Amino acid sequence: MESWERIQFVMDREGMNKNSFSRAIGISNNVTITRIINEHRSPSRATCEKIVSTYPKYNLRWLLTGEGNMLNNDLNNNEETQTSKTQTYIGEEIPPNSGQPYKNFTKGVPYYNVDFIGGFDLILNDQTRVPEYLIDFEKYNEATCWCNITGHSMEPEISHGDILALKEIVDWKEFLPFGEVYGIVTKEHRTIKRVTASEKEDNFLLIPTNKSPEYKAQNIPIKIILKVFKVLGCMKRL
Repeated sequence: MESWERIQFVMDREGMNKNSFSRAIGISNNVTITRIINEHRSPSRATCEKIVSTYPKYNLRWLLTGEGNMLNNDLNNNEETQTSKTQTYIGEEIPPNSGQPYKNFTKGVPYYNVDFIGGFDLILNDQTRVPEYLIDFEKYNEATCWCNITGHSMEPEISHGDILALKEIVDWKEFLPFGEVYGIVTKEHRTIKRVTASEKEDNFLLIPTNKSPEYKAQNIPIKIILKVFKVLGCMKRL
């Protein structure tokens, strides 16, 4: 999680937008917070100190560097105790340092309850931006986020109901390796497909894994794509 994402996470966790959060921490306008979030800037120490002064439960070192626990020790211990019973994977208790994924609230990659569609169905992009929790899974901790997938077009490679580790490809317009599975976001759609070159100019060809006749490859104009995420892996819901 980058430094600006930690600020976003705290802001979301406290249920505030940029304006209300700025007022709460004593910044006269929201320019500083807006730039941090929108331009992916690193917050200054002074900004982090204002946050900790207003919300002393947060660890200044974690805000600045990402090191240590998100919460100060006494509060963190209380929250760890409250959430320890939910740290399970496929219904089984997971021992510490097992390399298996955990639900967490202090370390890991944000899980958003947002759906990507295996097919090409319409889905509005207005779902929550607030992460429900973090997933600490060392194998995929380089991901940007975890999200859901619904639909069957990528089976058996990716199953309906799985959650996906997604890493945003910032420079995809300059170069995108073909043949990999990506999450494609447009204004009105989110879909998971294998992406390759299209015979149609200025298009990508999106290919489903499922060989059933109802699932077919489809061209998508590059100009309507807003974001591209590489699918690093998938797993059953925690």
